[in-house]
Amino acid sequence: MAGVDEGRTFLPVAIAVLTVSDSRGPKEDESGKTLIDRLQAAGHTLAARAVVKDDVGQIRAQIKAWIADSAIDVVITTGGTGLTGRDVTPEAVEALFEKKIEGFGELFRWISYGKVGTSTIQSRAVGGVAGGTYIFSLPGSPSACRDGWDEILRLQLDSRYRPCNLVELMPRLMEHIKASRKA
Repeated sequence: MAGVDEGRTFLPVAIAVLTVSDSRGPKEDESGKTLIDRLQAAGHTLAARAVVKDDVGQIRAQIKAWIADSAIDVVITTGGTGLTGRDVTPEAVEALFEKKIEGFGELFRWISYGKVGTSTIQSRAVGGVAGGTYIFSLPGSPSACRDGWDEILRLQLDSRYRPCNLVELMPRLMEHIKASRKA
């Protein structure tokens, strides 16, 4: 049965939150605040926070810096996942992925369907791994951030979650790099 095994040790992870917006700064960023409040309440560490414009170069530069920072385990972005011309977060992050986590976007849209119906097709939530860092991109509404955190990330980033979780895979995310250095 899936669930949190209270007999196991909780391992906090370091999470960076990136808000992608042309119209919001840190003070107006309710989506980023929602994620930060929830990840800290769950016992994780806020490693960094930034707000950038809907610009592929700015998004990639910030995420690349966080990937290079060995103190950051996970990056969660909010905003820029829609269909308009300015929504470029998936294009920015997917180019960085070494592996895409297909199930993240699929599960997010399935959860969202129960709340917003067919409007969920307008979400391009994505997840992947780059440089040993998990990256998840959520829509820019506080409601979407609550859904993504409460229903998916809170559980998968909890080392006690069974039958398996993303935290237990962290030590092995760089195996391909180590293997290619030996070859």
